[in-house]
Amino acid sequence: MNIRTKIYKFIGLSLVAGMLTPAFCSCEDEDTYAEMRKTEGAQISNFLNNGTRVVDKETGDVTLEVKGPIKVISESEFYANDTTTNVAENEYVLLAGSGVYMQIVRPGTGERLQDGESATVICRHLEFNIAGDSIQSTNAQSAATEIYPDRMTVQKNYGTITASFTSGLMSSLYGPSVPSGWILPLQFIKLGRQSEPNAEVAKVRLIVPSTEGQKDAMNGVYPCFYEITYTKGR
Repeated sequence: MNIRTKIYKFIGLSLVAGMLTPAFCSCEDEDTYAEMRKTEGAQISNFLNNGTRVVDKETGDVTLEVKGPIKVISESEFYANDTTTNVAENEYVLLAGSGVYMQIVRPGTGERLQDGESATVICRHLEFNIAGDSIQSTNAQSAATEIYPDRMTVQKNYGTITASFTSGLMSSLYGPSVPSGWILPLQFIKLGRQSEPNAEVAKVRLIVPSTEGQKDAMNGVYPCFYEITYTKGR
């Protein structure tokens, strides 16, 4: 091998190394899924301790306030209390199998979904990105968005509840798949309509980890807080 060949070979190897190095660095810079889940856990813990307060910059109105610290109760305590959470004490139950925290603000009117039953359920929601510290979507706070309620078909068979969006804001943003976190409350709330002035439809507050969330949360590995009402459709 002559000197010129050696020089060309050295230059070629240097160029290859230069092209490969950024690729290796970028891989090292990216968090693994386990690390992202660990970060998400820390975000949820911070939310449980401190809550959040969102103020509209233009009007100065408080658009969301979740007080902290949140009092977490176990499922056994939840069932011992007849599947209720004490709102005055800021209680949320940890549904351990899912990692979802739930507060039943109002149990609703009417009846719970029965086995073998299917129903149309209309929801209005506020979605708060806990990682981004911002309201991500809502159809519950203004006349402009209230015309896009989340409509879903729900079925209960052999104790298992399934659901899919047929229209509404969530469907337009994330597709027909209903987040698992949204389905869990249907085991405990009553589905009815506000047929009387004093009758109030079911309302829950949820802290939903990415594993039980909508598709963007699952892909981005971030938790969301939700405030949702459930009404039985016609």
